[in-house]
Amino acid sequence: MTQTVLAPSSSNATGSFRWARWTKRTALFIFLIIIALLSLFPIVLVLLGSFKSNQELTGGATIWPKIWQFTNYAQAWKTANFSGFTINSVFVSIATTVGTLLVSSMAAYAVDRVNFKGKKAYTLLMASTLFISIGAVVLRPQFDLMVKLGLNNSLWGVIIILISAHAATYFILVGFFKSIPRELDEAAMIDGCNFFTTYWRIILPLLRPGLAVAGLGVFQNSWNEYILPFVFTMSNPKLQTLPVGLANLRYGIGAAAEVQLMMAGACLSILPLLIVYIFANKSFMQVTLGAVKG
Repeated sequence: MTQTVLAPSSSNATGSFRWARWTKRTALFIFLIIIALLSLFPIVLVLLGSFKSNQELTGGATIWPKIWQFTNYAQAWKTANFSGFTINSVFVSIATTVGTLLVSSMAAYAVDRVNFKGKKAYTLLMASTLFISIGAVVLRPQFDLMVKLGLNNSLWGVIIILISAHAATYFILVGFFKSIPRELDEAAMIDGCNFFTTYWRIILPLLRPGLAVAGLGVFQNSWNEYILPFVFTMSNPKLQTLPVGLANLRYGIGAAAEVQLMMAGACLSILPLLIVYIFANKSFMQVTLGAVKG
């Protein structure tokens, strides 16, 4: 008698494949939700703590406020002079962002388009600044340099130092420059444009998504900078930025810790960054779509 061996049907194989793919996606989705909750939990605690009284906050008995203290925000705004400190932070962040994007984009364009002696050494030098963190060691030489330039009592000293730390932005923009065809440069040269005109009128407008992505990181870093504004504004408190001003909320009348005011001030200081993220979201979408099409 002949026995027939039945091969597994293709429908069963397809069903097993779909089940495995669904299981992997579900596990990844659950993992991402857990990571998001862990990341947002401290922010939620700070937000809820900003509506508590100081006694309730330091007691730490409950997460949800028993009585919502909305006056914390008004008191924090008045105590820390938020209007003046916000203007200083906006000035430093915008000037640093514009300066960093201008310097790093010109450097990235020259390195990507021109072959010159020392090109590899320059790239290696820029890369080394990403992996070597000297920190406060260079703070004193930087301050001494600004003293000689007469910028030690000005926010321009802070801005110049922040602009000089543009290595990360430089490498981000180099990657975007490589995606722009060199034929555009050649066509612009034929039409009579010089090297700088080609960069300014042809290449730079095409680099807007990359500038937005890199600029967002620069703006965030300069907005959160504390050490440099603190050192350069010690003799002139009116020039203090928001991170420095928030530290003044730590102690209130009678040297009592005012933690609830610090949390309210921290929530207020996050609002400009959220606004910048909302406006830069379109550029992130353009970068994502370009990556998918490529």
